Amino acid sequence: MVAIMNTVRRSTFWTTFILVMLKIMLFRHFVFDNVEIVRLFSDAAAILTLMFVLELLTSVNWKMTVFTIFNIVMSLLLFACTVYFTFYGSMPTYTALSGANQLGQVQDSVTATIQTKDYLFFVDFVVLALLYAVTLRSKNRVTKSTRVGKPLYVAIALLLTIGASALYIRANHDISNELVQSERLGVLNYQVATAINARIENEAIADGSVNETQAALEQLESDYLTGVGAKVEAGSNSFFGVAKGMNVVVIQMESFQDILVGMDIDGQKVTPVLDDLIKNSFYFSNVFQQIGPGNTSDAEFLSNTGIYPTGDIAMSKGYGDRAIPSMPRLLAKYNYVSNTFHVNDVTFWNRNDLYPALGFTKYYDKPSFTDDKFNAFGASDEELYRVGMEKLSSLHDKNTPFYAQFITASSHHPFVIPEEFREIKLPAELEGKQLGHYIEAAKYTDKAIGDFIQALKDKGMYDNTVLVIYGDHFGMQTKDNDPAWVEQTLGMKYEERLSRFNIPLIIHVPGIEGQTSTKVGGQVDIMPTLANLLGLNLKDEGYTVFGRDLLNTSNNVIGMRYYMPTGSFFNDDIMFVPGTGFDDGTAYDINTLEPVADFSQYRDDYDYIMSLMKLSDEYVKLSPKR
Repeated sequence: MVAIMNTVRRSTFWTTFILVMLKIMLFRHFVFDNVEIVRLFSDAAAILTLMFVLELLTSVNWKMTVFTIFNIVMSLLLFACTVYFTFYGSMPTYTALSGANQLGQVQDSVTATIQTKDYLFFVDFVVLALLYAVTLRSKNRVTKSTRVGKPLYVAIALLLTIGASALYIRANHDISNELVQSERLGVLNYQVATAINARIENEAIADGSVNETQAALEQLESDYLTGVGAKVEAGSNSFFGVAKGMNVVVIQMESFQDILVGMDIDGQKVTPVLDDLIKNSFYFSNVFQQIGPGNTSDAEFLSNTGIYPTGDIAMSKGYGDRAIPSMPRLLAKYNYVSNTFHVNDVTFWNRNDLYPALGFTKYYDKPSFTDDKFNAFGASDEELYRVGMEKLSSLHDKNTPFYAQFITASSHHPFVIPEEFREIKLPAELEGKQLGHYIEAAKYTDKAIGDFIQALKDKGMYDNTVLVIYGDHFGMQTKDNDPAWVEQTLGMKYEERLSRFNIPLIIHVPGIEGQTSTKVGGQVDIMPTLANLLGLNLKDEGYTVFGRDLLNTSNNVIGMRYYMPTGSFFNDDIMFVPGTGFDDGTAYDINTLEPVADFSQYRDDYDYIMSLMKLSDEYVKLSPKR
């Protein structure tokens, strides 16, 4: 073993390279389910580039320490990217990884996501530590090398690896599908390509203006709708102004998928409150999440603005310094007070920047609530609504119209709630399973909403309040809930993406007979739909949105990225996921959840969504700073 350790010391560079490349192969196996040798050349070029730089900058006596640190850093990066992919289904960029400081707030979720196999990235350190311990015990000291390096050869090799990386990036930088691009380039070159593309995009809009983007959007809509079907603008037809002057309460349910609505477990309803509310509400059963790396905070951004997240950074972090056109800002013109309630600290996902950016009058965060230690976030949904009712009652008593947003947290991953709050008896096959915990948490979420609705009625506020209730994003992770097992256990069709990303949207307007719609929609459509009900014509108000009023749209198509690659979309017929582009993509029937072989007739939808999201990105990037 001493001889082995001495060999490792003498060949630190190549030992480190081999170890890192083995971990790259492990990473590709975990994330992409394959290890294509040809793809490893891009990884090798990037790794060698960094290592040659270190070789040139490091003295002989420090090489083992420096390359050991490099190995550690790469191991941590690959570990983090693997865990990130497991949770998000996306390859993280340097901008997404910059939000790692938020992980402490969701420690339980992070811990639940890590799998035992992920620790294989660190096995070599255990082996090397044992070898090092043996050499110490043998007292066999290795004399420090005084050999002179060969900087010229290393510099030439460095230029060659930089050139190779540049060629790989140039050949693949224009692929919009992030997963395909990252698989071809590898984790390091993918970061470089992302930075280059971001610079190109920012330079392209540097001389642009919001007005130019608005004009381009109008032209895009006009071109797309030619021969496709007329879109009725918000405020020009059905249900316009039926809720004019009413208060608005928006409830964003944590991790709430649409499959929970109407679910029955051994004769026990999981969502009896929502089921009853739907009977007299507008219920959209084919609405899908559209969030980016900001998750819940991105859902807040979407529902309040009708603007797509950029997908590369949480909107609260990247654009919290802007004055974003939003529902709170619009309603402020009509003397509404806008409050938002969340039991976590307001700095979580930079909400202390997000809420001013969205124009909220006031926010209530962790110090406003009594911590009943419901879960890692602290206070329960019941406590959330208790405080909310106090504040809203005060406004009601002053005859002040309000727009109130509640961000629930009691059904947050990993969904384990205190035993005294569990109100459903699970069958044996669900006991101790994530799906079982998820159902228990959803049942509690539903009950708390019911108590809140009753409080609104008791206070005489219910008959003058519009209720908007929707899910922020999926709950069940595929790694813990095999789709085939879910189908068998629940007795329903369950597709890994269509079912998982499907969230409920319920809008209750007092005195208006609702209806159930299977029209496809997204979180980007919530703001224009609500504006129509409140009698606010967004075009007349000078507001630009990238969603549609679901009550007055003859057809719809929405884009999604981050949890699926850019270019993915949902329309009233299919869910489409691109390959390198449209032609090699895949599609699923939105009703049967079965694969669709021929989707060629939907190319216009693909081109439209690609252009629409690009314009949305331009719009938010050009929005004025506060």
